[in-house]
Formats: sequence, structure tokens, C-alpha cells
Amino acid sequence: MKRIKKIRGHKRIWKEIENWVNYNKTLDLDYLKSRKRDYVKVWVSPFKNLSVLNSEFSPPKGKTRQKIIEGILEIFKNWETQLNSLDKPYYLKIWYFPHDVSKCQVVCAIDDFLNFYDITFYKPTIAKPFPDEDLGLQWEYHHQEHHVTIKDIGEPEDYYSLQDFIDNKKWVEAIMKNQKTRVTEYNDNGEKTTYYSIKDCDVWIGGR
Repeated sequence: MKRIKKIRGHKRIWKEIENWVNYNKTLDLDYLKSRKRDYVKVWVSPFKNLSVLNSEFSPPKGKTRQKIIEGILEIFKNWETQLNSLDKPYYLKIWYFPHDVSKCQVVCAIDDFLNFYDITFYKPTIAKPFPDEDLGLQWEYHHQEHHVTIKDIGEPEDYYSLQDFIDNKKWVEAIMKNQKTRVTEYNDNGEKTTYYSIKDCDVWIGGR
């Protein structure tokens, strides 16, 4: 079990959120025209830092959480204005993770990648209402999932230790056997692959 680390230095974090918004609220249209898609994550310390020594920071709360939400919305609105100037269809969404808003993203795409993100998340048949203020957007409920195949078990020589192999094998097999796992099959050039998908968390996709 991971140890949750307490967040300190909130005023410094708020200033970093402000800097992050200012840096990212202008969409690089030249880059977008070249790569056809772009995104921004919440690159704010300590939430962007990798967890070490089996510990992680608690999700943003209170004023810090609200400032991140406001920042995400400001970036979205600025990108929307710029994308409208292109005078062509575009994908622009907020990927909203209410349990941890530091995982939120603003994502856009154009041209050949217009529908690229349509299957990023699984949309269940039973919807849930958006858990926070709607921010003036339309929201759709989805699941973020873990996806595994039998190939993800690998071989003992692929791992640092035999115990690592055993632990991973148990994890993959547990997903494959779980009654809540969604099973799909894909056929690629005659080779059939079975995917086992299990819910990781709720995510709402927001846009106009």
C-alpha cells in the first residue's frame, strides 16, 4: 500500500498553477497544423512528480483544486477561440478526473486526427451525472480502463526477478478472471487478440 504524502507550500503551488496557465493558454497553431493534435496536462509540482519510495502525494483539495479547475477551463476557452479562427472542424475536450483533478487534460485535434480520441475511454450504457459545477460545458460519463492481454504476462527472463514475474502474472490473471472485466476480440491480419479491460476510474469528457 502506498503512503500518502502531505502537501505543503500552497502559495508556491498557486503561483506555479498561474505560471502553468499563462504558459499553456496560447495554442501553438503551427505545431497543431503540423502534428494535427495537441494536449496539455497539469504540469504543476508536486503533482507532476513521480512517486518514489512507495509513496504519492494526495490529490489537490480546496483552493488548490479549484485553481486547477479554473486553469483548465481558461486554457480550454483560449484554445477554443484560436481553433475557431481555423474555420474548420476540430476536436476540443477537457478530460476531467474528479477524484484527482491533477490528472485532467485539455486535448485538441484536427484533420485526419479529428476522431482519433473517440475510443480513448469506454462509454458505459448507464450514465452518471457530472459531480461538480458544469463549467458551462456539456459532459459525457466514461471509464478509464486498464487493458491487458495474455502477452502482458511475458516470460520470467523479461523481469528483474522471478518474484516480479510472479506478481505481474497474478495481476494480469486477476484482471482476466474478474467478473467485471470487459472482454473484446480484435482480428489484425488474421491474428486474433483478446483484450481484457477493467475500470480504473471515472472520467468525464467535456466540450461544447
